[in-house]
Amino acid sequence: MTYTIDRKIADASIDDVEARARKALAEHGFGVLTEIDVQATMKKKLDVDMPGYRIIGACNPNMAHRAIGLEPRVGAMLPCNVILREVVDGVEVSVIDPVASMQAIDNVGLKAVAGEVRDQLAQALAEV
Repeated sequence: MTYTIDRKIADASIDDVEARARKALAEHGFGVLTEIDVQATMKKKLDVDMPGYRIIGACNPNMAHRAIGLEPRVGAMLPCNVILREVVDGVEVSVIDPVASMQAIDNVGLKAVAGEVRDQLAQALAEV
């Protein structure tokens, strides 16, 4: 089983794709809790150059509340990460597949919530 849902956006800048991703996520009820510029961090900490790579921690508060109500320690697996990375001829956007990440937890209700979140994330990704 794959653990991400992916889409390549051809001939676009990482800044443009990030703006589009944030808009699509917001339209599906997700806010951004964390932002990591991996490229800048690697340059600063290791003096290593790499293509653009950003991680956005997205959270749908309603879905997170439901999940935490079903499984209080599920917060260790939140938020849902969205990766933006420069690739040849564009930017690849990858979102975590919550169903894949929740396989380790034996809770049927939580798996149902994960399925709903996966559907919302896939819809948002399609709109980027």
